[in-house]
Amino acid sequence: MTENTQQSNHSAPELPTQYTPADVEGPLYERWVERGYFEADEKSDKPPYTIVIPPPNVTGSLHLGHAFEHTLIDALTRRKRMQGFETLWQPGMDHAGIATQNVVERELAKEGASRHDLGREAFVERVWQWKGESGGQISGQMRRLGDGVAWSRERFTMDEGLSKAVQTIFKRLYDDELIYRAERIINWCPRCLTAISDIEVEYQDDDGELVSIRYGEGDASIVVATTRAETMLGDTAVAVHPDDERYAHLVGTEIELPLTGRRIPVVADEHVDPEFGTGAVKVTPAHDPNDFEIGRRHDLASLAVLDERGIITAHGPFQGLDRFEARSAIVGALRAEGRIVAEKRPYTHSVGHCSRCKTTIEPRLSMQWWVKVGPLAKAAGDAVREGKVAIHPKEMESRYFGWVDNLHDWCISRQLWWGHRIPVWYGPNGEVVCVGPDEEPPSGEGWHQDTDVLDTWFSSGLWPFSTLGWPEQTPSVEKFYPNSVLVTGYDILFFWVARMMMFGLYAMDGTPPFHTIALHGMVRDQFGKKMSKSFGNAVNPLDWMDKYGSDAVRFTLARGANPGVDVPIGEDWVQGSRNFANKIWNATRFALMNGATVEGDLPPAEQLSATDRWILSRLNSVVAEVDAYYDDYQFAKLSDALFHFAWDEVFDWYVELSKTTFMAGGPAADASRRVLGEVLDVTLRLLHPVVPFVTETLWTTLTGGESLVIADWPGDSGFRDEAAEREIETVQQVVTEVRRFRSDQGLQPGQKVPARLDLSGTALTAHEAAIRSLLRLQPAGDTFSATASLPVAGATVALDLSGAIDVEAERKRLTKDLAAAEKEKAQATGKLGNEAFLAKAPEKVVDKIRGRLEAAEADIVRITAQLAALPTA
Repeated sequence: MTENTQQSNHSAPELPTQYTPADVEGPLYERWVERGYFEADEKSDKPPYTIVIPPPNVTGSLHLGHAFEHTLIDALTRRKRMQGFETLWQPGMDHAGIATQNVVERELAKEGASRHDLGREAFVERVWQWKGESGGQISGQMRRLGDGVAWSRERFTMDEGLSKAVQTIFKRLYDDELIYRAERIINWCPRCLTAISDIEVEYQDDDGELVSIRYGEGDASIVVATTRAETMLGDTAVAVHPDDERYAHLVGTEIELPLTGRRIPVVADEHVDPEFGTGAVKVTPAHDPNDFEIGRRHDLASLAVLDERGIITAHGPFQGLDRFEARSAIVGALRAEGRIVAEKRPYTHSVGHCSRCKTTIEPRLSMQWWVKVGPLAKAAGDAVREGKVAIHPKEMESRYFGWVDNLHDWCISRQLWWGHRIPVWYGPNGEVVCVGPDEEPPSGEGWHQDTDVLDTWFSSGLWPFSTLGWPEQTPSVEKFYPNSVLVTGYDILFFWVARMMMFGLYAMDGTPPFHTIALHGMVRDQFGKKMSKSFGNAVNPLDWMDKYGSDAVRFTLARGANPGVDVPIGEDWVQGSRNFANKIWNATRFALMNGATVEGDLPPAEQLSATDRWILSRLNSVVAEVDAYYDDYQFAKLSDALFHFAWDEVFDWYVELSKTTFMAGGPAADASRRVLGEVLDVTLRLLHPVVPFVTETLWTTLTGGESLVIADWPGDSGFRDEAAEREIETVQQVVTEVRRFRSDQGLQPGQKVPARLDLSGTALTAHEAAIRSLLRLQPAGDTFSATASLPVAGATVALDLSGAIDVEAERKRLTKDLAAAEKEKAQATGKLGNEAFLAKAPEKVVDKIRGRLEAAEADIVRITAQLAALPTA
């Protein structure tokens, strides 16, 4: 199963009576790092296995989403390292343009200054200073979790090498006419004063107003409805559907735009839904993305009436008002002119907000830099369709295709000072020069660089290869590109994953950035609700690590990780995982105290007891099962399989069944000690990728080996013993049935009872001592008188309960329970026999009553049997 582990000649190694994570985790992790276990060698002849960390923001701290994702990646990379792969988990951080600039600007505001007071160069220096002093605290928190990343390779999206990569690909895209500058509608934050990406817009239902306004007069009038009345100052048309007969006579004519004195055309456009509202829409090309497209189709003017701070710029009585102040003022003016047809307040509708400052987003026409994504997105879609890249789970493919097949050109410029500055210079005579990383920018009077910076997603889109040294063809690029798998949340499938696919295929000559995209869900609270500070249910994982240990947090997260499905988590579950860690500790401590060992070869199967052969057979089955789950990214299933095997089969059954063998001593005990050592060795190896700290401590104590991080991953030896498995299942059946009977009779778990066992004709004879020990059964004495006889699995267990329980009190209790069960059965039977009830009741209600009937009937059978088993007076 595994190669023999070197074990020092020490006898009965000892463990503390209790496992205290705080005493173990920090020093153990630093030892791993100091010994270089997590580093990757590009010169190695081992097969490569590469995962890049989804780069956390330099401003961020570890939240449960990070802890969840990192647990999964760490489990994958630890296992592959143990399997003999040259494993690279590439760490790094994102410069987080908007978030970082906001942090530093808030610091400056406390000092009574702004970035404009410092100037661009000094402000950028201030940001670098902040990063050095306060940024990147998440790196230390990743160590707390146990992340096995190659720290010597840590990258930052603004470091020198990655900056060169950004400039290189910008230049290449520009020269290939895949980057251009144009006026388009973008998401604009009037507080951050920059364009922001779609992923940085958070939508929520706001209470606003829906106002219906009459444009024009008499038969030449049209009613339009809007939630943003202030934008009417920039209307340049009214649009109707070409087939809408109500407005056919107005198409091609002009109507008066209230409050402005302007006349605007009525145009026919298929974008308009004639069934929605009045079937007519106002068209404001400079302040709405759909209107912008209508404007392009009909060659309409684009009138910007709001500035970068959301202030009205249109000449007239509303100039200088904030957009929300102007909204009320304009509606009031329209009302005074008799133009308001209807008003609805509150009108709840979805409104976009800046994810950083929560300001309402303003769609705005702006001159920006764009990536022409058509050919890039097609290549990204084809790579999945042609099987070059697999998306897991497969059902997520349709969402991916829905995005890349309909991708609009990408706005990549941001009006910030912190970030990768656009490498384009403008000359005094209208010259435009894009400069590559090894080129000198133009100089002289009148030349200046573009003031915008690139979208953060632009640099993170290069992450799978820029972190390896691209654009140079480094040994790391040759060894570790393409990455083996990307593990990330389905929520950024479109925004980050698609961009990496586009850039990877483009920059690396058609080679995709990874072979597999493994998508996970989002962490939610135990009720399935999104975690948020505003909801009061946000959790700091460091608090749970302090209280229960990192292994407990990791195991809880892994047990909830079904592919592409959200993960509910509550503190009770973390406590349960802590109990599991304690169980592993206590069971291994018991094994060591009883001489469990990994020294020497396993005895031949014919020299082993059925109990030993059973656990080895089950062990190999679990190894195969866990491997299959890992290959399918089924973290919840592999964690659950390991939990039940370790807790139920190893600790609750095998260890307990072996106690009588150890007490008896002799060759059988020696064989079982070796088997127990083997089982614990392999089980700890299997558990290690998910719960690395407690397993490392136990395994090195058990085996004397250097570290589980560099130990071999166990393999399935192929050993199976179905006969032994059936035999032990029979033992388990007998023990379980008698335990249930004891509980039904009100006996305490540790209460001893005289019993006579008839095991003739079964394979249970060899297990009598173990059965008696597990069931607390004493030998039958001279005064033994069977008050109950239990036939189970071909054997008979006769018990003498006289003096063990108060028979009359127990008879009264059971009689009362039987009456309640019979009443429940009668009520359920009555309802299910009522045709009128069945005709009206929902199917769920009927199913629930059927379940109550089945439960009542089962209770009647059980209680009747218990009454019959009671001793007679």
